[in-house]
Formats: sequence, structure tokens, C-alpha cells
Amino acid sequence: MRWTCWVLAMVVCAGAWAGPRVEAKVEGRSVVVSVDGKVFTVYKFGEEQKYPYFFPVNGPGSGASVTTETSEPYPHHHSLFFGCDKVNGANYWQEGNERGQIVSQGISVSQAAEGEARFEDVCLWRVPGQEAVIRDARRIRVLAPSESLRYIDFEIGIEALVDVVIEKTNHSLFAARMAPELSVKQGGVLVNAEGKSGEKETYGVASPWCDYSGTRDGVTEGLAILQHPSNRWYPSPWFTRDYGFFSPTPMEWIEGGKLELKKGETFRLRYRVVVHAGDAQAADIAGEFEKFVKGD
Repeated sequence: MRWTCWVLAMVVCAGAWAGPRVEAKVEGRSVVVSVDGKVFTVYKFGEEQKYPYFFPVNGPGSGASVTTETSEPYPHHHSLFFGCDKVNGANYWQEGNERGQIVSQGISVSQAAEGEARFEDVCLWRVPGQEAVIRDARRIRVLAPSESLRYIDFEIGIEALVDVVIEKTNHSLFAARMAPELSVKQGGVLVNAEGKSGEKETYGVASPWCDYSGTRDGVTEGLAILQHPSNRWYPSPWFTRDYGFFSPTPMEWIEGGKLELKKGETFRLRYRVVVHAGDAQAADIAGEFEKFVKGD
């Protein structure tokens, strides 16, 4: 696919939109999204990367990223990303492009509306020198419904280009790695929709959403991942860690120990990322989930 630079801007008509102004523009191999002129997030899709990912993902109060781009001892946790291990024997999660790579075919603008920015990406999953095994199509919408909230709506369609087998793996699908200062290990809070908290209570537990928040330099902020009820495997069990990682991870608990997709088979997944001021209760993540379900 031919890659073309585009600029996506929100047009604000006097009196038509009173919320924060959201803009996105392509700069090199990144989509830079700003809210009221300040960078909120950057979607990076360079050909040298293991996979595309968002970084930074800046909190609405601090302006600092609530996620980390890389962190030992798991440098492959790149902020906010989508990937999977054990796909036809290849690895589309951990470092080492020779093991498998999710390669963007280029960004295109789909639509602009007041208070939001939208863009699309098509990616091929392949081992270098071999034919692609999966094509994914991503629709990304970024909104700022208030001064204290940011949304990243992430919709991805998966198409098997050949017969695909994904074996049982805890390294699967949508994930976030929080900044170390916000982790449970440093006083942060990880909580799910049922009110269970921490790694011990949330690991392997199916739940519509999980939220991670903490206080840094006197500012409390967090990030929640919401699963849409239309998703296959909803609600997926979660792979959680007190050091700052969390992900709805169906492949770790997949029935029969593997997922088989015939060539041409497809499925679609939808998530909403809520970046917020305060903790999960202050941000009313339960209410935010209901809005997501209703299509707000």
C-alpha cells in the first residue's frame, strides 16, 4: 500500500463544540495526536519496529506518560500495543524481528468530527522473507470528552491469509505497560470491574475491564482498558502483574489449548482505553464502561 502523509484536523465551529480540541497529524512514521495543542499520544508505526504501538500516552493532569515505552526485565512491553506469540510457530510479541513482525502498510485518514481524530492502519504479520500469515485492519479514534478524560478507541479486524494455529500463550492481544511509578509495587492500584485488586485477585479472572492508577509527583492518574461485549471471548480473563502490566488475554485460557483459523476466516475486537485523572472510582470507570457499551 502506498503511504501518504495526511493531516487530520478537527474543525471547530463557533458554539458547536465546547470541549477540548483534538488534532492528529502524520509526522514521518508516527501519528501525533494532540489535545488543545499539547501532545496526548503518538502512534508509532516504523518499519523497524516489532509492531506498531502508542507512546507516550500522557495523563490529562500531569502531561507525563502513564505508560512506559520499555522497561526491564521485559523490554518488549511497549506502552500500549497489540500482538501475539505462538502464531504458526512465530512470535509477534517479544523482541527479535527475525522471529516475526507486525508491519504497518501505511496510515490513512478515515474521518474527522468535532472533538475527535480518526485514522486507520493495515498491518501484515510475517516472518522476514516469508509470506504474511495475518492481515489486520485497525480503526483508531481519539477523543477528549472532558479536561480530565481521554479515550483511545481501538478496533481491529483479524484476517487469516493462510491456515493459522495460535497455541496457548499468555502473550496475547491488547496490552498496556504502566509507568513504574504508577505500579502496585510502588503504591498504585490495579482493580477490575468486580472490585478485586492487585495481581493475586485479578490474574486469570474474567472481567469487562481493569484499571491501573497511581500517584506521581502529587498527581493521581490512571489508565483503564475496557472490552466490548461484542468481542469474541468476552469477557476475557486478564493477565495482570503488580509491576505494571495488564492485558485481557484469551489465548492463555483458550479452549482446547489452541485457536485454529482457516484461510480467509476473520474476527473483530473492540477496546476502549480511558486515560483519566484520579483513580478508578473518581473517574467512574464503571460508568465509562456503560457509555462504551451504549456507543457513547
